[in-house]
Amino acid sequence: MKIAILIPCYNEELTVEKVVTDFRKYRADADIYVYDNNSKDKTYELAVKSGAIVKRESKQGKGNVVKSMFRDIDADVYVLVDGDDTYPAEEVQKLIDPVINDNVDMVIGDRLSNGTYFSENKRGFHGFGNNLVKGLINKLFRSDVKDIMTGYRAYSKRFVKCMPIMSDGFQIETEMTIFSLVYGMNIKEVPITYRDRPEGSESKLNTFSDGLKVLVTLFDLFKNYRPFLFFGIISFIFGLVGLIVGLPVITEFIQTAFITKIPSAVLAASLCIISFILFLVGVILDSIKNQTQILFQMHVNEFMRNKK
Repeated sequence: MKIAILIPCYNEELTVEKVVTDFRKYRADADIYVYDNNSKDKTYELAVKSGAIVKRESKQGKGNVVKSMFRDIDADVYVLVDGDDTYPAEEVQKLIDPVINDNVDMVIGDRLSNGTYFSENKRGFHGFGNNLVKGLINKLFRSDVKDIMTGYRAYSKRFVKCMPIMSDGFQIETEMTIFSLVYGMNIKEVPITYRDRPEGSESKLNTFSDGLKVLVTLFDLFKNYRPFLFFGIISFIFGLVGLIVGLPVITEFIQTAFITKIPSAVLAASLCIISFILFLVGVILDSIKNQTQILFQMHVNEFMRNKK
């Protein structure tokens, strides 16, 4: 059983050595990879010194780093963890076991359920953003995932080699979670302990700009993965506004057999036509999405046959 520990890093000279050392202590048999993402400090040199397998990724952004890791590295179990020493290496086996024993595709290290994230994290808006994204995803995709943005996860080979990563930045966690929900991947959450960054180490996640990117990605994925509901909602809004605008016109016509509110009549008719077009767009895209899911499942089945 080949296990790979994947550590994407950008300016983590204060912690990268400790992270590598800790994971080697608790999984001495694992291959530990550090991908340096254009760090301006000594992250690369210290990662090499720690004995990890170190590579550089020139395209900036965590999503780009993870994409390269998934493409380059071959293993049976993949553990993805941030290089900031906020996630405990001593709990890594809790994430690995479900992949090996229970055929789980993605194990999520849940920081929120035991409360350590809220007591340790000093950036209040990060917690608010986590809860906002979690609530939206659970509502839109009818799920009950407790921690969407955690950077501590384990994956099966099937997940890693079948998922098409599109995100380039911190949206990657949102994309992976939604992909798993839509395509019926086996997901399990395990509570983990969280600790804040050591003094002097700064988060690379910008609460507002990266948070906005995550929300944009969320709604883009919602449109792609649930197009009928997405366009159905917009269609309903246009239709409702068209009905409100057109109601006085209809009332006038019933009472007098004439229409004097020509602009309102044109606007109402236009809104209703747009509503109908949006409804048809949702139906067509939903049909295409269903065909895509069938093709994906065929690809997964072929992958599993080749693996055997």
